[in-house]
Amino acid sequence: MSTETLEKAKSAIPVRGFLDIKDIAIPQGEDLVKAILDLKKEKNAVILAHYYQPGEIQDIADFLGDSLQLARQAKETNADMIVFCGVHFMAEAAKILNPTKKVVLPDTMAGCSLADGCSGEGLRKMREQYPNALVATYINCNAETKAESDIIVTSSNAETVIEALPKDRPIIFAPDKNLGRYLSKKTGRDMILWDGSCIVHEAFSMERIAKQMADNPDAKLIAHPESEEAVLKLAHFIGSTSALLNYVEKDDCQKFIIATEEGILHEMKKRAPHKELIPALVFDESCNCSECFYMKRNTMEKLYLCMKYELPEILIDEELRLKALKPIEAMLDLSKSIK
Repeated sequence: MSTETLEKAKSAIPVRGFLDIKDIAIPQGEDLVKAILDLKKEKNAVILAHYYQPGEIQDIADFLGDSLQLARQAKETNADMIVFCGVHFMAEAAKILNPTKKVVLPDTMAGCSLADGCSGEGLRKMREQYPNALVATYINCNAETKAESDIIVTSSNAETVIEALPKDRPIIFAPDKNLGRYLSKKTGRDMILWDGSCIVHEAFSMERIAKQMADNPDAKLIAHPESEEAVLKLAHFIGSTSALLNYVEKDDCQKFIIATEEGILHEMKKRAPHKELIPALVFDESCNCSECFYMKRNTMEKLYLCMKYELPEILIDEELRLKALKPIEAMLDLSKSIK
């Protein structure tokens, strides 16, 4: 491949989100897996992957987890390069925690509807309306939004964090109104909610799920708290991504209807191969599961190119990084008791 071809591919990253190199032979199948593992060893890299990633990426990851687990792994790693297989805000958080390490993401267009819908400027204006409020922000947001927050939460630790905040201060919770509403009920804390939501978890159809439950009376409905209130009211269990996994693995029930992103089923099937797992149905009747197209932008081919050329790289202004670091570290300190 010529230097000109590579430079052209690099210059197109802001538009395409990934290295798109037409005239390079990318290994396939097991050869591709081996090539990625060889690159990992050569570059002293660590591959972190979220449970919503494509199954083949989950299988090759060094660490597989939810947002809290991956934030911890990113902070603790000794690798020289962090290859983050997830969405942009997750890779950005890894860079915030590791300013001296190279952090790369296979496709920078792997975004998030929640993160896109909440800006640092918008949160500043909200804080001006409620000057005495503490700002607790869901980790599904960009660095600018984190920098305007007092503390960050994940679905795994949100209840613990909210309950630990001073009772004499109001709380602004952003950007997920569904998670915020659920936390208000769980903790008894009234919160001022940002009007945001996850397009994946709002896609579930109550009518179709009700029929699934009627057709499978021996199944339990389990749901992520980003889901709408109507779904949560029907759920037998509500929990974070890791909590849903643990519940399926340990509960005596043999059949589950799963109301969260379908990528989680890959790990669930590994942990509970003898149990029947049914994806909760969405409004779109041409689709039988709720899939995050952002998460699925990352592919094995993009992962290979990302590791080979160490691009796209996540870079953050140092002043912004330090502001965003403070609420993340506050979260990690409060979450030490959570596995």
